[in-house]
Amino acid sequence: MTYPCAMQERPAQAALVVRRRAPLAQLAAVLGPAWGEIMTQAASQGASPAGPPFVAYHNMDWQNLDLEIGMPFATALRGTGDVQATTLPAGPAAVCAYTGPYDRIGAAHDALQQWLVAQSRQALGPAYEFYLNDPATTAPAALRTDVLQMVR
Repeated sequence: MTYPCAMQERPAQAALVVRRRAPLAQLAAVLGPAWGEIMTQAASQGASPAGPPFVAYHNMDWQNLDLEIGMPFATALRGTGDVQATTLPAGPAAVCAYTGPYDRIGAAHDALQQWLVAQSRQALGPAYEFYLNDPATTAPAALRTDVLQMVR
């Protein structure tokens, strides 16, 4: 399988996030409810997402992942309770376009890190996954995810 990687310039973007800790085995059970909380908060402000849902991985401890589960919005929204307002960072980013089941996405993360070394780039901040289609209506082999890493 190939893992195409490229650089892109990212604009800052408003987002709502829910911070959670969970083992990898419980990730699917954590994501849906968090996105539901975000959608409820956004709807209360008359807003709809302005891009795909994402997860920022602040660590890669598979037994205790530190996650920001979020959605981007066109304008800044208010956060309350577990749902917090934030801004996705602007700047250069390395992106690996991955197609396939989520349980094999680790290979795309590895490919992106190898590509960064080959490009003499240093990773900044958390690794992101942006989910480009809906797993409820898309076969696992056709799921598209952008694995993204801000860089310097």
